[in-house]
Amino acid sequence: MTQVNEALVRQLLGEVIDTHTGAPLGNAIRAVGVDGAKVSVDLLIGYPAASAITAITQQAKQALEANAGIESAAVSVTTRIQSHKVQGTLGPLPNVKNIIAVASGKGGVGKSTVAANLALALKAEGAKVGVMDADIYGPSQPRMLGINAKPESPDGKSIVPLEAHGVQIMSIGFLVEEDTPMIWRGPMVTQAMMQLITDSRWNMLDYMIIDLPPGTGDIQLTLAQKVPVSGVVIVTTPQDIALIDVSRAIKMFEKVEVAVLGIVENMATHVCSNCGHEEHIFGEGGGERMAERYKVPLLGSLPLDIRIREQTDGGNPTVDAIPESDLSARYREIARNTAGRLSLLPRNKSLGLGKIVVRGVPGAA
Repeated sequence: MTQVNEALVRQLLGEVIDTHTGAPLGNAIRAVGVDGAKVSVDLLIGYPAASAITAITQQAKQALEANAGIESAAVSVTTRIQSHKVQGTLGPLPNVKNIIAVASGKGGVGKSTVAANLALALKAEGAKVGVMDADIYGPSQPRMLGINAKPESPDGKSIVPLEAHGVQIMSIGFLVEEDTPMIWRGPMVTQAMMQLITDSRWNMLDYMIIDLPPGTGDIQLTLAQKVPVSGVVIVTTPQDIALIDVSRAIKMFEKVEVAVLGIVENMATHVCSNCGHEEHIFGEGGGERMAERYKVPLLGSLPLDIRIREQTDGGNPTVDAIPESDLSARYREIARNTAGRLSLLPRNKSLGLGKIVVRGVPGAA
């Protein structure tokens, strides 16, 4: 019979892959206890995963107890969200651990809808989240998140973000009327974006989601040069022609040393609102081909579903509108995958240690 010791435990969990990070679960081991044929393991994961803790716990427990020498395994899982390294010599934004930009090579791919639901999904998984609407010309987050108010400025210099659905939100849309066009030149737009980001009183965020305008223009370049971004998510559609736009976006962020966390394939299938039939009207496997070609993860795929459009138009995005649905589960998986991939990047130690939150208990199945 195999001798049970710490090395065996680490070996067994080293063979289990955490699907949210793509890394061995053994890398998350914080402590191991061995008492004869009984073992206990403490795992520490670096991303919010409230809806997946039980599955992760069970996965580790089964892998250990499948070994003939281990009679029983008690597994506990805790989460700690760290601040991660940003580009160049930039320092982190006060009260914000990580900034994740959501970008696209062109408009019309559903980027803002993905950004809103990604923020709500990260919140649902246990993180403190903010949304920064950086699309100065066409701000959509106020409507999508169902908030119509003016933010306050306690000192005449800084602004307090508004809050809806449990997330903090800032947008130029709060400061102008919805039908007022922003007839500004490039320098004015980038200055406005920077002020909204840096002059807002964000309240201890684990993640700030920045909804970028489409393309690779002034705002994207300014963000990459002046805002401490931990990583970027590229939203695309599955058509082969979209490869060109994904290529432009990925190459731009690579040049400015911003980590590309992965691709979200939107409108991957169409779901009929009458019969529920799902088909690949824009082609099949486009997201996988893009991810493979550019050596980045496919964070998840989303369908073209009328409910997503209706809910965001109504100010109540899918993750909150129908939290127990398959659609919400897809967004939450994308959120875990995004934060999981970010958790593998080097830490930014200038913010110190994060707070440990207990999500599992020893022996939990």
